Amino acid sequence: MGTGSSLLEQISARHRPDVFRQEHWEGTFEEYLEIVRETPRVTRTSYERLYDMVISYGSTPVEGRENLVQYKFFDDPDTGGRDAIFGLTRPLMELVNVFKSAALKYGSERRVLLLHGPVGSSKSTIARLLKRGLERYSTTDAGALFTYGWRNEDGTVTWCPMREEPLHLIPVTDRADVLEFLHAGQADKKDPYFAEISGDLCPLCRFMFNEKLKTADGDWTKVVKDVVVKRLILSEQDRIGIGTFQPKDEKNQDSTELTGDINYRKIAEYGSDSDPRAFNFDGEFNVANRGLIEFIEVLKLDVAFLYDLLGASQEHKIKPKKFAQTDIDTVIIGHTNEPEYRKLQSNEFMEALRDRTVKIDVPYVTKLADEIGIYEKDYNPKRVRGKHIAPHTIQIAAMWAVLTRLEEPKHAGLSLLQKLKLYNGKTLAGFTMDNIEQLKAEAKAEGLHGISPRYVQDKISNALVSNAASTGLNPFMVLNELENGLKHHSLIANEEIRDKYSHLIAVVKEEYTDIVKNEVQRAIAADEEALTRLCGNYIDNVKAYTQKEKVRNKFTGQQEEPDERLMRSIEERIDIPDTRKDDFRREIMNYIGALSLDGKSFNYKTNERLQKAIELKLFEDQKDTIKLTSLVSKVVDADTQMKIDIVKGRLVRDYGYNDESATDVLQYVASIFARGDAKHK
Repeated sequence: MGTGSSLLEQISARHRPDVFRQEHWEGTFEEYLEIVRETPRVTRTSYERLYDMVISYGSTPVEGRENLVQYKFFDDPDTGGRDAIFGLTRPLMELVNVFKSAALKYGSERRVLLLHGPVGSSKSTIARLLKRGLERYSTTDAGALFTYGWRNEDGTVTWCPMREEPLHLIPVTDRADVLEFLHAGQADKKDPYFAEISGDLCPLCRFMFNEKLKTADGDWTKVVKDVVVKRLILSEQDRIGIGTFQPKDEKNQDSTELTGDINYRKIAEYGSDSDPRAFNFDGEFNVANRGLIEFIEVLKLDVAFLYDLLGASQEHKIKPKKFAQTDIDTVIIGHTNEPEYRKLQSNEFMEALRDRTVKIDVPYVTKLADEIGIYEKDYNPKRVRGKHIAPHTIQIAAMWAVLTRLEEPKHAGLSLLQKLKLYNGKTLAGFTMDNIEQLKAEAKAEGLHGISPRYVQDKISNALVSNAASTGLNPFMVLNELENGLKHHSLIANEEIRDKYSHLIAVVKEEYTDIVKNEVQRAIAADEEALTRLCGNYIDNVKAYTQKEKVRNKFTGQQEEPDERLMRSIEERIDIPDTRKDDFRREIMNYIGALSLDGKSFNYKTNERLQKAIELKLFEDQKDTIKLTSLVSKVVDADTQMKIDIVKGRLVRDYGYNDESATDVLQYVASIFARGDAKHK
């Protein structure tokens, strides 16, 4: 009882009455004018507000030559990254630039924003983030906006159905004087905005205004004394300022879904179907006034809807049935996929829409690290409980997905996998940043085809469920699901594409094999003492060789020629040919000398290439003593088992495996060596 009570107290403490009162502020029109005078940003247009909302989260420049900017808003910090967007820095920057242009009234505010890309490329997520962001922003001081209503004789209030800007109440003839008053002293204010009045009253408010003007003998200052102004909080759930429209069956579509409809029950009360009080201003455009409207699959709209959409974007007006054109202020965002967009291009009836559309391409991710981020959002230790996800499982699935989206490089000698690694930031001999930019420029449709992240997510989920007997998930389980699912993939009708994707499964399996072979090799050769000893021995011999000296034998004490066989056995591990050995050895000695001048000492970890060579050499020396191949047989002696357990312990401690996955990986690598397939690179 006491615990429950304290919990309720904690929850109650979060709901502060002062914040509630601020969000639900009500006042007079005169008080609102003072708010505008002090804080003119409350009168911003929907585009200005949307742009300011995105910018308020901050941004960071992205390293590189392209001068890209990453907007933190799209990392979804408010929900811990649940809807974070990965790898779309350029498209999101283009989108925010359109917001900025529209906010500055450069013309983009009169366009439909069209997010165009393949299925599952985050178009809906971007729209959802913007809608949720506007909702939250409207609750803050920085994002405050207001609307108004009419006080009736019985004390009730008839709120403006379009939730429009209260300054619309000022007659056109008086607006210049009011704006002069509002702008007075604005240069000294911190708020950079100036109040503007654009648009007129909605049909209902126009009716109410004229009725009250009659009783006030034409004095509008008396009319606004009956006006109640209140704070406006946007909410998609409550249909306030956030609208969503999804095309339905053509027979069931009606343009009143966008612009509202007659309330037939009230016609009897008010006597006419052209009385605004007998009209429901509840279409999606009415709802979305002052905020944002999302058109899902916008190009599937019936042509009858097209005129409403064009008027709303170009003229910022809609035409409710039986009424004059009505001003609206809303951001219009639609999204569509490639087949629907191709229809738009070939449909002459849609030419007007094409002319009023700003298209933003939202492709699939083509950088491996970003694709991994998408899956790790859903498949991590917090979300997947009771199952250990083996190292590289997500990486290999992501690698396959990205490979399906890349176009074959035109550069001779460059494989698709190498191209993936270049895009992911890995350096490759002979390739500069200019080369990588050229590769991207040559592949114009890259990222607009391939496998959707949803498909991979579905198959990872299947692998988790179908391997219930196992306590973990490994790459082979996921790859099997990915390959088997291709036969039934509804979006892959082309047998040639299916064969290509199957071949890429084999490519990533081979890459995974190389990765785990390297890990097992490093785990076996992770004897610090032995590595340091071997490196010291190599350096002693290289020093003697380059300085044309002899080496003292540690056992006999005699001076001997440098051990050429030892040096070459290490250098061959990293493909140093015999003709390059002298250069490599001089490079090592120069490197050691340079470190010494800086007061630093050399060890085998200082030089990455030498470290790899030393580790591979030690692995070769030790793998026979460990008898790794005995893992594939059932008989293992105690001494070998102890050595295997040490290696397994290193895999668990240093590489993120658990006992089961470490055993699996050791047995897999052992089976490769047992077949004599090992290729030490």
